[in-house]
Amino acid sequence: MEVSNTKQQHQSASISLTKPVRCIVKLGGAAITCKNELETINEENLKTVSSQLRQSMTTGLNSGEVLGMDWSKQPGESEISSTLSDFEDQPVVDSSPFIVVHGAGSFGHFQASKSGVHKGGLYQPLVKAGFVATRISVTKLNLEIVRALAREGIPSIGMSPFSCGWSTRERNIASADLSAVAKAIESGLVPVLHGDAVLDDLLDCTILSGDAIISHLAAHLKPEYVVFLTDVLGVYDRPPSDPNAVLLREIAVAKDGSWSIEKPTFQNKNKQVETSVAAHDTTGGMLTKISEAAAIAKLGIDVYIVKAATSHAFKAFSGELKGNLPEDWLGTAIRFSNK
Repeated sequence: MEVSNTKQQHQSASISLTKPVRCIVKLGGAAITCKNELETINEENLKTVSSQLRQSMTTGLNSGEVLGMDWSKQPGESEISSTLSDFEDQPVVDSSPFIVVHGAGSFGHFQASKSGVHKGGLYQPLVKAGFVATRISVTKLNLEIVRALAREGIPSIGMSPFSCGWSTRERNIASADLSAVAKAIESGLVPVLHGDAVLDDLLDCTILSGDAIISHLAAHLKPEYVVFLTDVLGVYDRPPSDPNAVLLREIAVAKDGSWSIEKPTFQNKNKQVETSVAAHDTTGGMLTKISEAAAIAKLGIDVYIVKAATSHAFKAFSGELKGNLPEDWLGTAIRFSNK
C-alpha cells in the first residue's frame, strides 16, 4: 500500500497546467437540494448559481443570449433550447479555469446512513446494496448539476471519484489520479466532481466527502481561491438557528494549522465554534468543512464560505474579495496568517 501512496503522490505532484486554476467551487448539498425532501433539487438556487458561475468564468458572454450545451430532451419541454447552427458563428470564449465539486444533500446521504456504507464492511449484503444505491443517487445528482451548468453554456463534464480510481485508507485519501481532471481543464472543460462512495483499503468502503476532495485538489492544483456555497450566510459561533448566533466574518489560520476568530472580536480569544450535524449526514457537517477550509488556507489559498445564490456569493466567485473584505459583504473568509 505504501508503494501505491507514493505513486499517487508522484502523479499529483507532476501535474502542470498551462493555465492555472482560478477557483474551486463547492456546491454544498444543503444549498442546491431540498435537504428534507428525498432526492429533490433546489431548482431556483441551482439555476442562479449556474448563471453566476458562467458570468464569473467567462469574458464577453456576460450579457446577451446564452447558448445551452444540454441537447437532451428536457422534462415538460417540447424542443431543445439551442441547435447546431446557433454555434457556427460563435467566437471562441476566453474563460478562467474553474473546478466544481458538489455535495449530496438529499441525494446519497439517506442511502449511505441507512445501510452503514460510511462505516465499511462491503462484504455485508446490506452495505453492498447501500453502496450501489448511494452511487446511483449521487451520480444522478451529478448529471443534473452538469446539465444545469451546461444549459448556462458552461462546458461541464461529470467526473465520479470512484470511476476515476479514487480510494481511501481509513477514510483518508490513498489514491487519486488527477490526470483526467488536468486534461479536462487543459481542454477548456469544467470538471464537476462530487462526494462519492469509494473503496477503502482497510474498511472495504466508505464515503469520500466533497470537502475532502476539494482539500486534495487545492493541495495539488493550487487555485487562486476556493468558495464553499452553503444554505446560510457563513460560519456562525453557534448553530445559525440560534437567535443569538453571530456571523464570523474572518478566521485566521496559523502555520500549525490551528485557527482563531479574527473578526468580529470576542472577549474570549479562545472562543470555540459550536456546530451541529444532521442525523443523516455521513460526512461530518460544518465542523469538517471548517477543518478542511483551514487546511486549504494553510497553503496560502483564501477560502470563502458564503450563502449560495446571493450577491455575496457572486463577489466571491469573481475574485473581488482579495485584500480587505468589503464592509457590506456577508460571509466568512478563512485566510492564512503569519502572526
